[in-house]
Amino acid sequence: MSTATSNLIPVKVPSVGESITSGVLGSWKKKNGDVVATGDALFEIETDKVTSEVFAESDGTLETLVSEGTEVKVGQVVANIIPGKAGKKASGGAEPKSGAAAPNRATPSPKAETPVKPHERSTAPASISHIPSPSTPSGADAAPRTFRPGKETRRKMSPLRRKIADRLVSAQHTAAILTTFNEADLSNLIALRTEVQPVFQAEHGVKLGFMSFFLQATVHALKAIPALNARIEGDEIVEQHYYDIGVAVGTDRGLVVPVLRDCDQLDLAGLEKSLAAVASRAREGKLSLPDLEGGVFTISNGGIYGSVLSTPILNPPQSAILGLHAIQQRPVAVNGQVEIRPMMNLALSYDHRLIDGKEAVTFLIAIKKFVENPALALLGLSPSS
Repeated sequence: MSTATSNLIPVKVPSVGESITSGVLGSWKKKNGDVVATGDALFEIETDKVTSEVFAESDGTLETLVSEGTEVKVGQVVANIIPGKAGKKASGGAEPKSGAAAPNRATPSPKAETPVKPHERSTAPASISHIPSPSTPSGADAAPRTFRPGKETRRKMSPLRRKIADRLVSAQHTAAILTTFNEADLSNLIALRTEVQPVFQAEHGVKLGFMSFFLQATVHALKAIPALNARIEGDEIVEQHYYDIGVAVGTDRGLVVPVLRDCDQLDLAGLEKSLAAVASRAREGKLSLPDLEGGVFTISNGGIYGSVLSTPILNPPQSAILGLHAIQQRPVAVNGQVEIRPMMNLALSYDHRLIDGKEAVTFLIAIKKFVENPALALLGLSPSS
């Protein structure tokens, strides 16, 4: 073995979670032959849960061994660093043997992780790597179609998109999903938000949105109807006595659901700041595993895309999900008169194995009353049942 080869520093795919064994090398931040310095971002590793950056731990010249879009295993060598700021580009590029005692020089992107409560281990969807894949289609769907060059393109599904597909099918197959609907008049909420917005933003440095009110409403409703704050594990019902709520966020990589911790202990400003932080990390692809684990309930706001009505699908192992929709000016009857009011359709999908229709309807009515009486929410009072 030449001296140059023996001095190569292997860059390996780091471990980014106990249940994650592989991922896709999403993009190289540095190219083959580039001079890199300690701390430079080398590449992104995309897994079924998070996307992490891997950083150089030595100065030198980068020799890439794997192309973008390749599926790689944890511990696999994907590049070498030739020591020295003007290192000579190696001609070999062979991957070190598996028995070589080379240290792991790649580490995941440092994250500001949220502390994980002891019980989160049991509620976190860490088992998503064991969720069965969708069954193979039969008949005409199983037969490959003739490829039409110039009129079709093919690309592999990302790990995140594959896992989303698996989870959606699994949710449909394992839960008795039912959806109930209602609508809320947001006149009071819109008026209050408009009135306090300048003072709120000046005081807290963030805008007052609608989601923080719905988060508070969800906490209120979960406390009032605790059956929705539970999950099924085997033949047991696990009741959860905390309020870690997921908020679905659309990204270029797919839909992710970062979790806001202890929402019952946050005021509107705290909720807005937490929302802004996780949404930013989600869109930048910088969520860490603790950001995604342990939610007891999910809110999905299809209204930001213009959706008027939908049936949201469960986020296992959770037993319910609230769908919000676009606010529309609609004629409604108010005290015997027809008035135009800003109305929002609400949809609650739930696992009928655990939650009865009466509980689901009562939960949704609790949400409705809370957001229709936002002044009481600001004062910390619960709307009358």
